[in-house]
Amino acid sequence: MKISYSNLFKILKQRNISKTELRESLRISTATLAKLSKNEPVAMKIIEDICNYLHCQPGDIMTMEQEVDKTTLLYQLREEKRIRLKGGIYHQTQIKLAYNSNHIEGSRLTEEQTRYIYETNTIGVETEPARIDDIMETINHFQCFDYMLNCADDVLTENIIKQFHAILKVNTSDSRLEWFNVGDYKQRPNMVGDSKTTPPGKVKKEVQRLLYEYQQKENITFSDIVEFHYYFEKIHPFQDGNGRVGRLIIFKECLKHNIVPFIIDETHKLYYYRGLKEFGLEKGYLIDTCLSAQDKYKEMLEYFIPKNQR
Repeated sequence: MKISYSNLFKILKQRNISKTELRESLRISTATLAKLSKNEPVAMKIIEDICNYLHCQPGDIMTMEQEVDKTTLLYQLREEKRIRLKGGIYHQTQIKLAYNSNHIEGSRLTEEQTRYIYETNTIGVETEPARIDDIMETINHFQCFDYMLNCADDVLTENIIKQFHAILKVNTSDSRLEWFNVGDYKQRPNMVGDSKTTPPGKVKKEVQRLLYEYQQKENITFSDIVEFHYYFEKIHPFQDGNGRVGRLIIFKECLKHNIVPFIIDETHKLYYYRGLKEFGLEKGYLIDTCLSAQDKYKEMLEYFIPKNQR
């Protein structure tokens, strides 16, 4: 944890009090003022004097901020996003996650078309015409991944899950159907293959129960995240888009708990579906499929960020 006095200088600015005026009024040294500016520790007597001068409490002028761990994948992804780095781990993850997750759900766009949309912000159709929804959901997935990075270290909540769905489905043909309920839970029953899912009236309660039980775990493991994914897909809380939302949750939670994330390859979707279907009887099949996907992502990660740099 690191001390921050940023609120102090905000208060000074709001009250039109200069740093020089503060220093001279309290007779503090230039060195002490410099420490405050650099968020370095100072004597508690200084904090008390400042609070008396400004008629406020210590908590109003100083906060504790968690230091950023620059060795994590989350930091690397955020940094590459911030500087708009081309060709790095963020760039490749955006394309591969959007392509595979959408293709599993029936998108006809190729990986090259997905890459073209991401890299040029234009549409390249060389053979048969592309469906507008496929294009929109690809663009939406890029934006949703960025939103996921922004909240990756936050506690997983219903609001985050619903926001994933809202971003993924905005401006699609589904979003024009009032009953589809974009960004909120389903209003009509649905099935996964020949399996029934949670009825609409029970979805909210079941999602809240799932989140509560998940958050009670002290140390989230790879298996915990995969198990959460199974139960989330079993509930199937949205009218459509559950798989994509669920796989973004996986990526988010892996980043939050400093676990190497993974991308389910569309060529392995039958193994993935079988793992979900049989999870209630045999957890190992889905876990092994996800571990295999994790190994593949580790290879890409090692290329871009060797272990000696992490």
